[in-house]
Amino acid sequence: MTELSAEDRNELDKGSFAFPKQRKEPLENASHVRNAVARFNQVKDVSDDERDAAWKRIETAARKHGVEIKEKSWREIGKS
Repeated sequence: MTELSAEDRNELDKGSFAFPKQRKEPLENASHVRNAVARFNQVKDVSDDERDAAWKRIETAARKHGVEIKEKSWREIGKS
């Protein structure tokens, strides 16, 4: 995965994250999108509404960066 320096991460606007309020899971490139899906269930202290919104942001970023996501919902993660 492409690492973001602390400085680069701090410069990202909130809309660049799956979870903008917590500034968790940046979505800057394909590698970050795949990582956001893999770590999705590890994000703590977020509501289901926040997870729904984060999943929509991840789906949008996945299309933008050409990442295929097999899950149709975040609720399907890890249920294969």
